[in-house]
Amino acid sequence: MAAVAQRVEAPALPRTRPRPRRESRRGVVGGVVWIAALAALLAGVVALNVAVLRLNVRLDELAHQRANIRAANAALSAQLSSATATAQVEALAQRRLGLVAVEPEDVTYVDLGARAK
Repeated sequence: MAAVAQRVEAPALPRTRPRPRRESRRGVVGGVVWIAALAALLAGVVALNVAVLRLNVRLDELAHQRANIRAANAALSAQLSSATATAQVEALAQRRLGLVAVEPEDVTYVDLGARAK
């Protein structure tokens, strides 16, 4: 009799699900962390730029206000110098108070520090 070769099969192993790689989860989590960090940095840069823009607008407003105040001060200074001019004071004294200018030959001086000997 001829020998019949028998085929012996190894016992079938139960199929199991492949386990997900831990490295891929770490990579995803790391990527999410980097995206969140970059988004936070970008939001900070935008907030900083908005703050600088607001300060520049306020600085521009203050510069205009300062220019207006300087112009008003110059106008007031001109009014003050014209109001304190001798001719203006004399004219105002003549109109309101009825005062008149004294002639130089009518002026006399009294020396209070001189002693009679």
